[in-house]
Amino acid sequence: MRRPAALLRLASRIGVVCVVFVVGSLIAVQYARLIGRTVALAHELRDARREVARLQDKRIQQDREIRRLGDPTGALPEIHDRLHLVGDHEAIIYLKGSHTR
Repeated sequence: MRRPAALLRLASRIGVVCVVFVVGSLIAVQYARLIGRTVALAHELRDARREVARLQDKRIQQDREIRRLGDPTGALPEIHDRLHLVGDHEAIIYLKGSHTR
């Protein structure tokens, strides 16, 4: 009579171990997915921060350019360059690049 009870006890222990293994595996898979997603989001966040920093630098440069062009003394050289105008005691010198092959 002890043999069937021992087999039943062994089968129940094996069943419990299998259930624990399956539950542990499911938890491990979920953590692996969560870690992968976290790493991907960290990379996206790093890229977004770099882009924000680049755009802030660009805005600072554009603000400087706006201030420079808003001031008549800063705008005159730009106007002269674009319209090919010269002021008093100035000359325009055109240079042609050499085409070497």
